[in-house]
Amino acid sequence: MAVFGLSVCGVLAFVYWSTVSVIDDQSDATIEAEIAGLAEQYAEGGLPGLVEIIRARSADEARRRDIYLLTDPLLNPLAGNLTRWPDEARGDPRWVDFRIQYARTPEAPPQVARARTFRLQGGFHLLVGRDLTERVAFRDTITNALIWALVITVALGLGGGLLLSRNFLRRLDAINEGSRAILHGDLTQRMPVTGSGDEYDRLAQNLNDMLDQIARLMEGMRGVANDIAHDLRSPISRLRSRLELTLMDQGEPAKYRAALEKTIEEADAILETFNALLAIALAESGALRESFERLDLGALVRDAAELYQAAAEELGQRLEVDVEDAPAAMGDRNLLSQAVANLLDNALKYAPKGGTIRLSAQIAASGRAEIIVTDTGPGIPAEARRRVLERFARLDSSRSTRGSGLGLSQVAAIARLHDADVSLEDNAPGLRVRLNFPEL
Repeated sequence: MAVFGLSVCGVLAFVYWSTVSVIDDQSDATIEAEIAGLAEQYAEGGLPGLVEIIRARSADEARRRDIYLLTDPLLNPLAGNLTRWPDEARGDPRWVDFRIQYARTPEAPPQVARARTFRLQGGFHLLVGRDLTERVAFRDTITNALIWALVITVALGLGGGLLLSRNFLRRLDAINEGSRAILHGDLTQRMPVTGSGDEYDRLAQNLNDMLDQIARLMEGMRGVANDIAHDLRSPISRLRSRLELTLMDQGEPAKYRAALEKTIEEADAILETFNALLAIALAESGALRESFERLDLGALVRDAAELYQAAAEELGQRLEVDVEDAPAAMGDRNLLSQAVANLLDNALKYAPKGGTIRLSAQIAASGRAEIIVTDTGPGIPAEARRRVLERFARLDSSRSTRGSGLGLSQVAAIARLHDADVSLEDNAPGLRVRLNFPEL
């Protein structure tokens, strides 16, 4: 309000100064015009001609606001509409402001006048001016109007400022109350959003997005803890039981060796599960976004195909690679390579002998880069496609297949980190997995 008030005062002061300057300049210009006319008459007719023109103009009702006075060297009036030489005009010739009292209206208050004085040849004195009472009244009117405008502006500014501050403080209090509730453990609390799209709404929306991310991370942590408790208990229990039975058995060394090999295999599976869980948690945390760079998805796909080509040939499968239009995306090379590797692992695992696996990178009709992995295996039913993206989710038909059920879950977490869409589609026969990346 202080800044606003100072700004208004500056504007009104400029308006006042401009208005008064125009009034004063106009008055001085009018007086200068009268002086120019009298100077011509004085040059032509001398002092008698000047006396005559001053008397004529003083008697002209149309010039009742003009002031004239011609005096002798002793300041005795010779012609004009003033009865005496003003005290303020004594001295050297100059511009002078003074007050006059009209003889015809002695009861009226003195009027304000402005004039210029001259000293003529022979010691005669001349005063030419103008009654500025109306102009002064107009200036006072302007002054009063500007003062009232300032008062009204300040009043409206204070009222508007109070209303705005109360509204802002009310919204700020709502955010503070929500924050206190969250500090006391209510993570379902969200900041109110009015829908106006202003700074407070953007702040509240950012806080809500942050809280949603925190909630997702905490839910992920609870999920990881539950998954470890439920899905890793069985293999660890089997591992312990096998070791106990081996210790109890008094068999040959070959049996011990076989038991140890099986134990190592179980431990590797548990470590693989832990590593997959850690990778999923790391991807869901968003901590790796700082390492994002522009990637050539075509080169990434070719590298992955080269790595899995031998495995596909060993299983009697055909791995085809197709790269179109040099697709690119922002991301982490290691994570995206891991996602493609997981998809190829699944494809190799479920595609039959003699089946075809196709790995492609292209630019879709929407202009977004995408990676597609297809196989000719049994596929996934439509009603189960969302579920297989969850941790440890496995279909009944794949229970006997080696794996932890974390491959597609890790792909989904990496896709979320890259703001990409992952979709599972029917390949007729088989499965098509599509990673669709945002536009650069």
